[in-house]
Amino acid sequence: MVRRVAVLALPGVQLLDVAGPLDVFAEANLQAGAAVYDLAIVGLGPGPIETSSGRRLVADLVVEADDPVAFDTLLVAGAPHMHGLARDEALCRWLSTTAIRSRRYGSVCSGAFLLGQAGLLQGRRVATHWAVADALAERYPDARVDADAICIFDGPLRTAAGVTAGLDLALALVEEDLGSEIARKVAAQLVMFFKRGGGQLQFSRRGVGALASRSALQEVQRWVAAHPAEDHGVAKLAARTGMSPRNFARLFRAETGLTPAAYVENVRIEAARRLLEYGRAAPKQVAGACGFKDSDTLRRAFQRRIGLTPAEYQRRHAGQATETRM
Repeated sequence: MVRRVAVLALPGVQLLDVAGPLDVFAEANLQAGAAVYDLAIVGLGPGPIETSSGRRLVADLVVEADDPVAFDTLLVAGAPHMHGLARDEALCRWLSTTAIRSRRYGSVCSGAFLLGQAGLLQGRRVATHWAVADALAERYPDARVDADAICIFDGPLRTAAGVTAGLDLALALVEEDLGSEIARKVAAQLVMFFKRGGGQLQFSRRGVGALASRSALQEVQRWVAAHPAEDHGVAKLAARTGMSPRNFARLFRAETGLTPAAYVENVRIEAARRLLEYGRAAPKQVAGACGFKDSDTLRRAFQRRIGLTPAEYQRRHAGQATETRM
């Protein structure tokens, strides 16, 4: 049975959000030895689709000209400005009707915004890029957004985190359709993990928190960032501002959205990430340099915030120079 797979690509689409999944399905055809997947790109109208990189795609189908059809799989690719594109009512009607007629539907990256506008995320667990997860959750409160997940399957809905996670999603769909043996062969051929370890928060660069508006609180934030190993209890931080501990804690949370303790932990975790990424220090040394009581405390905080142990994080993200000997 040939499965028709379509990727909706809007102006400004991220090229890899389209090409990545399509290449996975195309490789599955090769590994299966048959045309299992019939692939198509859907555009808003005739003419080329300019991507965020300036390269152009050609649509096989056009939303304006073609009535809603039934696909086996319909995916919405993400775009940097998807927030605005998701306001197109005619497009959302087409997407809603087409998705319901299809066996399964989903999105890559910020493509989830368009699904939300089409009413397709209500009551569902959803994955999207970590950088827009909060915005998606705020705009569509009926959706349960998971900022750490790489891929989520919920009923007919299939969603993925940003950019390269589209390959993970497509591979998971191939496994769903054709089994793990074919999917593993596809992964091997494309030099990608069959199952990626950890979630996407290991790649997050959200920062440690908002900058306070009061200069006294900003000074405290700068002090903590410059001296993560120091004792940063509320009483000591409050003393630097001349405030009472209670008033300091109240104002700090109101202006940054975090308690002082949570802010300090964020700073320490970011400092630990930098040491693990760019240095060769052992987790025990990193813990001491960043203000954690011991390596166990660092490990628990890392697993809670990043989803990996410090040792795992260092193995995956530390820069490794390749030396060529003649």
